[in-house]
Amino acid sequence: MFRICSNVIVTLFLALNWLAVGHAEELKPAAWSSAPEALQKCEELETGRKWGEAIQLYEKALESFAGDQSLKYGLRRARIHHAVERRYGDLSFQGMLNDSGRTQLLNMFEDVYRSVQREYLESVSLTRFLAHGTESLYMALKNPVFIEKNFPDPAARQSRINSVRQTLISTYWNRPVSGVAETRQVLGSVCDLCRRELNLKDSAVLLEYVFGGCNALDEYSVLLTPDRYRELHGTIQGEMVGLGIEMKAEAGRGMHLLNVLLGSPAEEGGLRPDDYITDINSTDCRNLSTDDAAKLLRGSAGSAVRLSWISPDNQKHSGEFTRRRVDIHSITRRTMLDRQRGIGYIRMEGFQEDTVQELDAALRSLEAEGLQALVLDLRGNPGGLLDTAAAVAERFIGSGVVVSTRGRNQNQNQVYRVTGTYTRPYPLALIVDGDSASASEIIAGAVRDHNRGVIVGRPTYGKWSVQTIVRMPGEREMALRLTTAKFYSPDDRNYSGVGLQPDVLVPDATQTRTTFFRTRTPDEINADPDVAEAISALQQRLSRN
Repeated sequence: MFRICSNVIVTLFLALNWLAVGHAEELKPAAWSSAPEALQKCEELETGRKWGEAIQLYEKALESFAGDQSLKYGLRRARIHHAVERRYGDLSFQGMLNDSGRTQLLNMFEDVYRSVQREYLESVSLTRFLAHGTESLYMALKNPVFIEKNFPDPAARQSRINSVRQTLISTYWNRPVSGVAETRQVLGSVCDLCRRELNLKDSAVLLEYVFGGCNALDEYSVLLTPDRYRELHGTIQGEMVGLGIEMKAEAGRGMHLLNVLLGSPAEEGGLRPDDYITDINSTDCRNLSTDDAAKLLRGSAGSAVRLSWISPDNQKHSGEFTRRRVDIHSITRRTMLDRQRGIGYIRMEGFQEDTVQELDAALRSLEAEGLQALVLDLRGNPGGLLDTAAAVAERFIGSGVVVSTRGRNQNQNQVYRVTGTYTRPYPLALIVDGDSASASEIIAGAVRDHNRGVIVGRPTYGKWSVQTIVRMPGEREMALRLTTAKFYSPDDRNYSGVGLQPDVLVPDATQTRTTFFRTRTPDEINADPDVAEAISALQQRLSRN
């Protein structure tokens, strides 16, 4: 097992995020006069099967109408449909669907639940876990992807599908169970019902219970398919196979590139952030969802894909890209911003196994150029390994506690202290935003409580919990990603759901693209509003010394 503090799981090496969802920037809560109006807009996205965008919009709507039950249910519904379609787009899941029998999957359900009971932050009853599996199957029986995969003639069976869905709610939803043996009987009964009425195979039924049961947990806990598990390992270790892009769909325009990783096939082939991919192997992707486009981009090392794209200056390009292993760097830019005063800049985009070595190398390089004060940019940094976050904090905190964790199990209660062995004493300015999450927030909390520097930007994401990767038994390489603890700043504060407020609040500069910084000149970086405020704070500090 290993412990991570991260807001995302990379699902394929486009750097496409498991929890990242679509694009809803044009629909703001301020435009809604009522919860029913917000619900209507969210349901319009669901009707178009834009589940990711619907999720994001529901979340924004609930910021304005927090107690609305229809919005809460709509969010849960959209999340379930989103998860169903992601699973059915996963080749390793399809393999499980085709070659797993009833007994094997009943054992898997039991193993998953036992791991949840043993490791999860809170106790979850078997009745509740089973009920969420029932709900997942109920939703799946109305999902177009699930229906297309499992029913050759869905129109002819529609009345029976509706009848089975009604039976699931009336007979099985929230049905109390007293133990594992009774649960297996209930699951067997549901399998018999679906096979008798719909000719639906056991694996399609039971996999909804195996994966859907985890909907009873928080949004950061999930059962990983073999492919997702391998990809997570590659991300943590800093290497994956693919093109090396992060993207989101924009209807009518294509796949908007949010990031292009250093040294990747995408970068070497001419792709840049803010480009729009419009065509993948002769398939027009301008109106595809992110997930559908991702399926076209997946492939093994050494395979090729041909892309067409449009750059920000409206120029059209095309080229062939060969997928290969790419090293994922945590430090994507280091430079001196003010040589006269010795102010340096480092951008960190993750907390991986080799992040500390990358950071030390960057610091030594800047120190050789006369570094006297540092701007550390954690905007958009979703987090990573807990131990790495503590080690990064030690580079700037002289002594004492940097973070502590507390969970339901005693082995989750830990205190991370530093001794100052690796500490740099120069003034520090930390830049954060709403996408700085988890491990990034550990650094921000330590800097704040130790009065170590100034924090600039916008409130952080507010994910102050720890996930543990629990390997499942059996031949398949599967794992649970479970929330097992909450973490606390040195002053014992937890900012879950609210985020940490910066010392210097800077309005959100929507046109600022931090991913561009590896190609921008120092003067261009200095013009960024967040960086300008950070430099100003450091200059004041240096002038007092």
